[in-house]
Amino acid sequence: MSNDPLLSQTERADAPAGRVIPQDPDALLYQAEAAYLTAQSERTLEAYRLKGGGPPFINVGKRGVRYRRGDLLQWIAGRRRRSTSDPGPSDRGGK
Repeated sequence: MSNDPLLSQTERADAPAGRVIPQDPDALLYQAEAAYLTAQSERTLEAYRLKGGGPPFINVGKRGVRYRRGDLLQWIAGRRRRSTSDPGPSDRGGK
């Protein structure tokens, strides 16, 4: 069991969306769970969906949005930097 709270979550009273975040990388998470896992606010995730630059999301209906756990963890890993001057990988990548 990992000591990293982002990768493993024990039963907690403050669990977002009233349930423990599933560990399956293909699990679809609610916005509250995605916000908790990425240490972002729900409003920030909403802004990312509008402007871009955030984690991939899935539209499950007129007002339903979900996030794959694996996509969130991959998005977090892609934001890792070694210094403040490290620009990280280019998002353009010739696209």
